[in-house]
Amino acid sequence: MPNNSQLNKTITNKSRTSPSWIKTLLFVLQICLVLILLMIWLLSEGIRESKNLWVLFLCSFPTEFMIAVVPHEPILLYFAKFYTPFTVALVAGSSTLMTEALNYSVFKYITDLKIFKNFQRKKSVSKIVDLFNRAPFLALWIAAFTPIPFYPFRFLVVLARYPLAKYILALSLSRIPRFFILALVGRAIQIPDFLLIALFVVLIASMNLPLLRKYIQNRRQEQDDAS
Repeated sequence: MPNNSQLNKTITNKSRTSPSWIKTLLFVLQICLVLILLMIWLLSEGIRESKNLWVLFLCSFPTEFMIAVVPHEPILLYFAKFYTPFTVALVAGSSTLMTEALNYSVFKYITDLKIFKNFQRKKSVSKIVDLFNRAPFLALWIAAFTPIPFYPFRFLVVLARYPLAKYILALSLSRIPRFFILALVGRAIQIPDFLLIALFVVLIASMNLPLLRKYIQNRRQEQDDAS
């Protein structure tokens, strides 16, 4: 019969491994959910052309998840032609806040991995986190309200251990007003669909070409180092 020390050790080991499996499962499920929604949206012409508010709601997941590869601005401008700015902002804002909660969970899982421990100890990372911690709420509000690329802040709030509730509050006070203004512009101007498609393509290129260029540069650097 095991003694108390052995029993306590077994319980401790289980408490360490079980949450790890749960976190990994949740991480995989979250990634799969967003990928499935993105594929459905990209492959279904009927859904892309739909004016149903559920489509607007679900679009926020691929357009706001991690490092977004799909812009949300043309989608908001499109739906603003059929619904009031308040409705568009509320629907898109609610799903965006849900997506950002997923982002927080996903990045927290990533930063908890052992491979990222050394990364977090770097002086450059510590300086950025310290700078962010001087005015985190204001920094989040400005980044989420303006056209500044927001994806670094999704990672930064987790590194800084910024509370999820405050993170969501900052986004609700910045993203929803931003969406309202975009929808107001879309409602007033009534931009033709072909121009929205062109804007969509331009924004996708501007969002992804820098990442692609950086990837190519890194690959070339690795090949030069290897040779």
